Amino acid sequence: MAARIRRLRVGGARVICAVAALSLLVGCLRPRHELPRPPIPAQYPAEYTGDPAAGARALQLGWREFFADQRLAAFIEAALQRNRDLAVAVAQIEEVRGLYRVQRADLLPTIEANAAAARTRLGPQSVATGALGGGLALSPQGDAARRDAVLIERYSLGAALSVFELDFWGRVRNLTAAARSEFLATVQAERAFRLSLIREVSLTYLSALEAAARVELAEATVQSRREGLRIARRRLEAGVTSELDYRQAETLLTQAETELAALRLAHAQSQNLLTALVGGPIEQPLPPPARLEQQTRVQTLAAGLPAELLTTRPDIIAAEQRLRAARANVGAARAAFLPAITLTGSYGYASTELEELVGDDGRTWSFGPTITLPLFDFGRRRAALTVAEARSHAAVANYERTIQTAFQEVANALAGRRYLAEQVAAQQRATQAQRRLAELARTRYREGVVSYLEVLDAERNLFAAEQALLQVRRAEAANLVTLYVALGGGVLER
Repeated sequence: MAARIRRLRVGGARVICAVAALSLLVGCLRPRHELPRPPIPAQYPAEYTGDPAAGARALQLGWREFFADQRLAAFIEAALQRNRDLAVAVAQIEEVRGLYRVQRADLLPTIEANAAAARTRLGPQSVATGALGGGLALSPQGDAARRDAVLIERYSLGAALSVFELDFWGRVRNLTAAARSEFLATVQAERAFRLSLIREVSLTYLSALEAAARVELAEATVQSRREGLRIARRRLEAGVTSELDYRQAETLLTQAETELAALRLAHAQSQNLLTALVGGPIEQPLPPPARLEQQTRVQTLAAGLPAELLTTRPDIIAAEQRLRAARANVGAARAAFLPAITLTGSYGYASTELEELVGDDGRTWSFGPTITLPLFDFGRRRAALTVAEARSHAAVANYERTIQTAFQEVANALAGRRYLAEQVAAQQRATQAQRRLAELARTRYREGVVSYLEVLDAERNLFAAEQALLQVRRAEAANLVTLYVALGGGVLER
């Protein structure tokens, strides 16, 4: 009895050791997922960030709450519903979801039902030859042979287990994990595309709004300079001024007309791009647009910390999921070096009589495990492992690059928030000063103190200053939209 107990203990210890060794081997095959340290500073530059917690959090603001221009909101809504590229991204989610389900099904055995019926006609010579073990032969010709022929019927009904791999080494589990990570990465990529689409529609809309304002300014300028040219012609005809002053007024008008044509072209191109982004023209009436400086309801967004981007930016989350998938594929490639154990089996009934098909006498079953041990494949598995490891290294680099890109986008937008505001304020002062200078030049010309050349320069500089003010105001509004999206805003619909 004691010897039996010792044998049981020894056997149990061997089993425990075998299970431990197997677990250790499986753990070595499955790559450990550790994210690399983010290659970015812990904080944004303080000189233009300010208090990182001051302001509204972009992630908690829906795009409908952020944008104040209802006309822009209508364009964004139409784009999210009708943009063709977004439709492709949504379809890709369904595609990858299906691939994940296909791969996940390999974790479970596949059981198939089958039924068959066969009828075989054997001639007398074939029967005799088959009974002697010589195989089947051709039946002799003649009526007697046809009368003595044998008709054999066979029926079967059952269920079969197709080739099912026992996943001791985690190959199938790793492939399933890789498919799941690819699916999650595609979902996040679709979210990232939505944010990108919101940004592109907004920036294009702001460009069109700027172009429209500049066209309006140019049209007013052209009208004013036409009136100035008419007055210059009358003064020339009256002998008050020289032809030089008249030609200078004419030059000023042609410059404004040239600028107007260029601005109309830019406005048309912006409108065409906006129509393409929203998926076609919008049939329902749209509300009037807001001014460039009134596009958003929020003027200050909280910058937060750079580490928060890892959980708020969908493109970073997608890159992390692709890294997980690449590492899981490495585990699957390593498991291919070990033996593969598969199972096949069937259970059912077979009989030569259809009425007696189901019963104990006709029961039939089969079961068979198969072990496949790879020996020589001329480096195929080694090459597959090399490919998987190289893709894993590339996924790490892509993950780090995505983080750096996100940090750069936020840092640039934060810098733009401060310095564009300073630029707008300075350009407003410059425009006011240039407007006063133009008024003085016109007054001095009417009084005969200066030539029309001074008026020409003042008018040209005023027009350029007013156009520049519209440009920097558009840049400031666009920068706020960029910061909002770069911080992860725009996902919520409310």
